[in-house]
Order: sequence, then C-alpha cells, then structure tokens
Amino acid sequence: MAFLPKWLTFLKGKEVVIANAIIAILTIGGQQLFSFFTFSCPCHVGQNLIYGLAFLGVPALILLVVGYALNNQTWRLVTGKRSPLQAEGTQNQLLQCKLTCFVLCSITGRALVAPVTWLAVTLINGSYYVCAMSDQLVPPELSRARDEVILLLRYQSQVAGWLLIAVVVITVFLSYCLASCFSPLSFLHFRYWTSYVHNEQELFDEATDQHSKLYAIQHIRKFFGFVPGSENVGEIRIPSLREWQAISGLAFLKLVDEEHYDYSLLHDWALKGSVDRKYLKLDEDPVTTT
Repeated sequence: MAFLPKWLTFLKGKEVVIANAIIAILTIGGQQLFSFFTFSCPCHVGQNLIYGLAFLGVPALILLVVGYALNNQTWRLVTGKRSPLQAEGTQNQLLQCKLTCFVLCSITGRALVAPVTWLAVTLINGSYYVCAMSDQLVPPELSRARDEVILLLRYQSQVAGWLLIAVVVITVFLSYCLASCFSPLSFLHFRYWTSYVHNEQELFDEATDQHSKLYAIQHIRKFFGFVPGSENVGEIRIPSLREWQAISGLAFLKLVDEEHYDYSLLHDWALKGSVDRKYLKLDEDPVTTT
C-alpha cells in the first residue's frame, strides 16, 4: 500500500504529459487501422500525388481542428472578455497581451500533438509518401530499377519522419526551458500554482453542478408543484395547456437584462409573474391495481 502513494505523487502535476502521451498512442493506433482499411494507391499518373498528399495532410488538418475544438482554453480565449476589475493602463494591457500569447501557444502545442504524431508515423511508414511521389516511377517491366526507386522514396520518407520527431522534441524541450527561465515563479511555487488551479477547477465544477441543480429545482417545483425525490408529496400542480406549450419549443439563450440570461424555456416561464395555481391533492392511500 505504501508503493501506490509514491506513484500517485509522481504522476500528480503531470496530467498534461500523460494526456499528450495517450493522444499520441491513440493517434498511432488510429493511423495503423486507417492505413490498413482505407489506403490503396491508385497507381495512376496524376492521381498518386493528390491521393498520397490527401492521406498525409487532410487527417492531420482534421486532428488539428479537433485539438483546438476540444480544448476548453480555446473557448475561454474566444469568449473571454477583459475583467472589469482590471484597471486601464499600458502595463496591464501589455501583461494581458503576453497572457493571451502564452495561452494561445499552450493551446496550439496541445492541438499539435495528434497531427504531428500522424505525420511522423505516416512518414516513417513510407506508404503515403511513396504513393504520392511515384508518378515518375520507371515502367513495371524494369522491376529492379523500380524497386530501387521505391526504396529511395521510402528512405526519404522515413528520414523526413525522424527529422520531424527530432525537431518537435528539441522545440518542446527548448520551449519548456525558456518558459522556466522567464517565469517569475520558482520551481516549487510553480508546482503549487498548478496544483491550486487544478483543485480550484475541480471545486468550481462541483459547485457549478450543485448550484445549477438547486437553481433548476426552484423552477421544477414551480411548474410541477414538488421536487423530484421528495417524500410524502401531498399535492401536485397541474400545468395548463398554454404552459406546456410555453416550455416545449426550441430553447435559446435569452437576454433578460445587461447582466442576466434565461437559460431555458422553463427558466423563462418560471420567472414570469402570472402562474396558474391549479393543484391536485394526492390520496394518502393510493389504490394500486394488480
């Protein structure tokens, strides 16, 4: 039992590295399956280049877009606005610009894990590159020369793949070194800050779930006359046809005033003043049919 906490301590704070490793492994597996089931070079002059480059570039581009879309920091950056608590000033604006650049670089780094892995693996495999560059291969009857050209193309592809991996590894290492050198925080202070942000986000998510549930309960109680899970419910409310219609449409975020929104049609209905108060008392000993 004493061995487990050591591993937990070692892994704590390395969630990003572990997540990137998992993404890379999944990308490698997906690339192998994708190549096995879908790739088949047309062996036709004029089409090989388009086909090979499409299999090299298009999946990498899709993975890049997905990487941006799945990162919560992307939407924080897109939808975020300057806090009214921040004072005006050139120094604050410069700090905000630096923070934006830092966050954008962090998002891009996370988003590049999958597409770079895809490109590196496909180049090392060599099949896509050989297909793309095989428009000028020698005729099939000259099999020996043709085999030599294929080996040359595969060599070029694999060298390019390993060079890509080397460039990425060196760039990531130097980026971490530069970030550490210019960071105002010491190593232990940075670990504390990372732990704090992680814990704050977890607690915020828990509070968000509980707060929204308690807020929604008020609207549910107003519509149905009771709260789900309540014991000894004495009466229930009978919503009118107009009220059912009012909450049954498509829900859009509705601006109430400069500071507040209605999150749903039920929310909008619950905040209105006039409500039908028709209730139905429940029997204490309900008749059950068998």
